[in-house]
Amino acid sequence: MDHGARRAMIRRALNQKTACHLPFEAFLDLAQSLQCIGVEPRNDLGRPLFDGHAPQEAGRMARQRGLRLLSLSEVYPFNDWNGARAQQVRDLIGIAHASGAEAVSLIPRVDGINCGQQARQRILRTVMREILPMLDGTEVTALIEPIGFAGSSLRRKAELADAIEAVGGPGKFKLIHDTFQHAIARETEIFAPYTGMVHISGISDPAVPLDETQDARRVLIDAGDRCGNIEQITALIAAGYAGAFSFEHTDTSFQLSKFLKDRILESFQYIEARIEPRRVQPTY
Repeated sequence: MDHGARRAMIRRALNQKTACHLPFEAFLDLAQSLQCIGVEPRNDLGRPLFDGHAPQEAGRMARQRGLRLLSLSEVYPFNDWNGARAQQVRDLIGIAHASGAEAVSLIPRVDGINCGQQARQRILRTVMREILPMLDGTEVTALIEPIGFAGSSLRRKAELADAIEAVGGPGKFKLIHDTFQHAIARETEIFAPYTGMVHISGISDPAVPLDETQDARRVLIDAGDRCGNIEQITALIAAGYAGAFSFEHTDTSFQLSKFLKDRILESFQYIEARIEPRRVQPTY
């Protein structure tokens, strides 16, 4: 073993949106080649989850490559609760359990409905109480992602952390810290103990507004980043977060680039060069 080659790495991961054009198996190969610890497959890419592979087979394919299925995305809008939504959540939890995935991702409505403080808090708690028994008998965690849009029914992580405590769900619910959403919501507080996943992406164009209109143009993290990714990642690690940092890139011109792997690797390395080595995972 060459100790001179030792370097510090964050726990790398890939959300399937970052390479949405790749078949599932090629997506896994990409994540493996980038030394990721795991992936987040999606069901909203215009084709079946896992590209139609059975859940057990998809889990086996990931594990063969040394990858974890960190979370399955997604149910939206999870807090527009009705019988159909309940079934969607139940089904995704069942697929996660069968595949060995560790979590499912739940996204709140962002259409401006039920955004009043009393209504949104009441509905959030009610829905979370409905979901709790669906998680019983599994090792699946429900990850909820606050969305920073002005019309979001759940913008801030503080409100979700309070709800997790209120429904008695610290062992079953975690939040997703999205660095872009954190920036546009103008949040400052970090909730590392409640965080189960971190999505990372940036906005580097200095001429565009830093708001929800850029959601479909999120890019890799570089020196032009305006979302404060390095500061957020540093703060999360310093506060005790030891989970994955998953690229969730949405810019279509990048997703189709023939240099996809190289650019993702460069961005991971850019981040790692700016994080204190003692605070990240030593690897070889």
